Amino acid sequence: MTTTTQPAEKTAYAHEHAPRLAFAKLHPEFYKAMVGLEIAAAKHVDPTLYELIKIRSSQINNCGFCLDMHTKDAIAAGETVQRIVQLSAWRESRHFYTERELAALGLTEAVTVLTDGFVADEVYARAAEHFDETELAHLIGAITVINSWNRIGVSTRMAPGHYTAGAHKR
Repeated sequence: MTTTTQPAEKTAYAHEHAPRLAFAKLHPEFYKAMVGLEIAAAKHVDPTLYELIKIRSSQINNCGFCLDMHTKDAIAAGETVQRIVQLSAWRESRHFYTERELAALGLTEAVTVLTDGFVADEVYARAAEHFDETELAHLIGAITVINSWNRIGVSTRMAPGHYTAGAHKR
């Protein structure tokens, strides 16, 4: 039996939205302070873990720009596509991550969402099993910084898809 295939039709994607405003240009002092916070946060957190935190927070906050940036940076740094793809279902895909990473992801979600208005004792205790107090302070700082970047990206409608890995190290 012979099957003929039709040429694939060109896919018409939705129109890309324009950014609402150029935040960094309009508020350079704040942007510079954010970059300083990013540098401080990144200094003491394992780079692989930091990218996972940034990606997971960006997924929760629906920040397409940050997802684009941090998935590209993570892949360029050697992270696997499989671990990135499974990140949104990390509880179901636990076997892709270390216990330390799982504890950090739980804390990331708790700090990002704050559904109950606080981070649950169980989540904090689990993180404290894998990180000492100084590391926890650094981890909370890192989570706070990416949440701030997400809020800038989402509120100003920064468009994803144009970032080149490593081009804009925050």
